[in-house]
Amino acid sequence: MTFYPTDRLALFIDGANLYSAAKALGFDIDYRKLLDEFKKRGVLIRAYYYTAIAENDDYSPIRPLVDWLDYNGFTLVTKPAREFTDSQGRKRWRGDMDIEIAVDMLQIAETADHLVLFSGDGDFRALVEAVQRKGRRVTVVSTMKSQPPMTSDDLRRQADNFVDLADLGNIIGRPQRTPPRQVMDNRTPAERDAEDEY
Repeated sequence: MTFYPTDRLALFIDGANLYSAAKALGFDIDYRKLLDEFKKRGVLIRAYYYTAIAENDDYSPIRPLVDWLDYNGFTLVTKPAREFTDSQGRKRWRGDMDIEIAVDMLQIAETADHLVLFSGDGDFRALVEAVQRKGRRVTVVSTMKSQPPMTSDDLRRQADNFVDLADLGNIIGRPQRTPPRQVMDNRTPAERDAEDEY
């Protein structure tokens, strides 16, 4: 991974995507270590964290994580998760943050030198290309070492650098606090993520 000490860095963390990748690799993300690591690699100008929150519940398990991140150097971008019923009649939640990530990346590309995207979502390939056309470098952090791999091949090819999350595990990770869940529950993915992450 090529970072220069004078690089103005911006991090874009797709919370649900990063959580899923880390879980698949068997560790949890320590967000303090993540922030500290990238502060060592350049001039960190912003660290965005994106997540959807189920707001109709009295208590959301992701709220403690969101509050901690907000007080510890991250810029939080949240929106309400939408409830829907799937084809089998189960209650599910949807909270896609792709547009918010795309808008923020394009805006900050005017001032940042190097953008780091924590997501393997192939929908971001065109976004990465647009940021590169502005003369900026883009590093994608996700994983190919999980089963199944959690990174789009098109996104990996488009990025200037690809960093496998597994290679960062001993730097920004910590052992999982709870074993992976074996049963389905009705919480949103963001709520399940927060309970296990925090």
